[in-house]
Amino acid sequence: MSTAEQQPESTTTSTTTSTTSDALLGPADIRELAAVLGVRPTKQKGQNFVIDANTVRRIVRTAEVRPDDVVVEVGPGLGSLTLALLEAADRVTAVEIDDILAAALPSTIEARMPERMDRFALVHSDAMLVKELPGPAPTALVANLPYNVAVPVLLTMLDRFPTIERTLVMVQAEVADRLAAEPGNKVYGVPSVKANWYAHVKRAGSIGRKVFWPAPNVDSGLVSLVRRAEPIKTTATKAEVFAVVDAAFAQRRKTLRAALAGWAGSAAGAEQALVAAGVSPQARGESLTVEQFAAIAEHKPAAERPAL
Repeated sequence: MSTAEQQPESTTTSTTTSTTSDALLGPADIRELAAVLGVRPTKQKGQNFVIDANTVRRIVRTAEVRPDDVVVEVGPGLGSLTLALLEAADRVTAVEIDDILAAALPSTIEARMPERMDRFALVHSDAMLVKELPGPAPTALVANLPYNVAVPVLLTMLDRFPTIERTLVMVQAEVADRLAAEPGNKVYGVPSVKANWYAHVKRAGSIGRKVFWPAPNVDSGLVSLVRRAEPIKTTATKAEVFAVVDAAFAQRRKTLRAALAGWAGSAAGAEQALVAAGVSPQARGESLTVEQFAAIAEHKPAAERPAL
C-alpha cells in the first residue's frame, strides 16, 4: 500500500543516533533502500512513498499523537512515517500487505531506531482482512492510504477497532473532499455519510505532489476523524442505516421517493418511511445528515406478507 519510507546511505552510522534528523528518512535514504530491495513503486498498488521528513513530522503533529497513544498505521511502505510515529507514540503497529516491504520494515526500525524496537509490531496482511491487532488496543490510526482502497480501509478499521479515538489519513485530495463534505455539498455522498456515522470529520490540510516518490498526478489531502463520544441515537443497526445510504446515492439525481423505492418495496412505501422520519419525499440524498438517514431506516415498511 502507499506510504512513507526508509533507510540511509550509512545505516550503521545513523543507527547509533536517536535524533529526529538522523532517525527519519530523506529522499536519498528512501531511493537507496528501494534500490536494495528491488522495489519500484507501482500505480497498481497505489504506491507513492513520502520522501520528505518535514511532511511526516507535520502528519504526526496534525494527528496530535500523544506519548501514551497506541497507533495503528496502514500501508507503512518503507517506513518513514512509521519512524516519525514511533518517536511520538507509546507503540506503533504497522499493517502491510506487500511481501517485500513487510519483510524489510522491522530491519529498518531496528537500524534507525533500535531503542524503540520493542514498541513496534508488524502485521503482514491485507488491512481489509485484519480483525485483531497484537498488543494493547489501538487509540489512533495514522496512515497514507492508496486512493483506490482508502475509503473501504478507513471505514473497516473504524468499524473493527472501536477503541480508535482519533484518525488522520492522507488520501487523494478528491477523496479527502468527499470524506469531509457536509450535506448540500456537491461531492457529499456515501463516504461522507458513512464516515460521519463513526466520527466528526474535517479536512486537516493539503499535501503537495513533490513530497512523494514518484510524484503523483494529483494532490493529496489530510482528513481528521474524531470518534463520536456517543454513537448516533437510533434503533436501527449500522447495516440498516447504510442500506438506506447506499440506495439513496445509487440514484442520487432522483428524489428520495424514487431512489428508495427498491429499498422500501415501492415508491409509496418509500414515501411512507420518509414522511414518518420527517424528511421530504422530494429531497435528495445529498441534503440529508447521517441522523436523518438513521431516522429513515427506523421506519422501513414491513415486508408485505404473501397472500395465502
